[in-house]
Amino acid sequence: MTAVATPSTAAAMPVTVIEPARRWNGPALREVWRYRDLFTLLVRRDLVARYRQSVAGVGWVLIRPLVSVAIFTFIFGRVVKVPTDGSPYALFAFCGLLPWMYFAGTVGAATQSVTGSSHLISKVYFPRVILPLVSVVTGMLEMGIQFLALLGLMAWYGVGPGSAFALAPVFALLAGVTALAIGLWLTALNVKYRDVGQAVPFLVQAWMWLCPIIYPSSAIPEHLRAIYALNPMVGVIEGFRWSVLGAAAPDWTVLAVSATVTLLLLASGLVYFRRTEIRFADII
Repeated sequence: MTAVATPSTAAAMPVTVIEPARRWNGPALREVWRYRDLFTLLVRRDLVARYRQSVAGVGWVLIRPLVSVAIFTFIFGRVVKVPTDGSPYALFAFCGLLPWMYFAGTVGAATQSVTGSSHLISKVYFPRVILPLVSVVTGMLEMGIQFLALLGLMAWYGVGPGSAFALAPVFALLAGVTALAIGLWLTALNVKYRDVGQAVPFLVQAWMWLCPIIYPSSAIPEHLRAIYALNPMVGVIEGFRWSVLGAAAPDWTVLAVSATVTLLLLASGLVYFRRTEIRFADII
């Protein structure tokens, strides 16, 4: 949005005319910073709303991954006996689930972020990209709590951090960027096509089985790994697991391909979101 001040003929007073920008001029980072107070308020609102009137409260942040890890460990670790490159299966699965649950939860929340804030969009202007960004930051705070549980589980098994442990935040950030890239596309599409919101939970559930969460990437046949690497979460999960557990180093070609796909999705998502956000209030 651009503001143009013109002198009023009758009252000789400046008049501010608000109109959409004529062309896309970037992701409006200055505008996002200008509305940082609103951003902080929305993050706080989302955190409170998620666990309001809940008996377990924030405990659900830990209950969901721990129960999932227990089930996966019994089925895939004890019964199926999936190889884990030398790590205890519980830690192997937890390191895969941590970035995945953050990604899945953020994509789901980001998809509904614009339609769920129609009462704000139709009344006041602010950079609409703030809404999916709120989902990214809120999920990152929850992931931080889950990461502490992962460290506790590592201490239980007597497993120390890997040599690349300092890179774990980098892969966590990459998971957030990937979630934002997908979320920008989905939230913009969901404004016009509400079927998107209905399809996302199913698509995310199916997507999970295409990621190396319960199995290592080494289980994928060599001739299929180039295609497998197009999944942007493959590099994130493998890199995060390697940095935390110090297991087998990830395939750097796969990681590079996944990161490149993420950057392309983010750039195109920003462009598409920026071009369509001017019609959000009219459609909603």
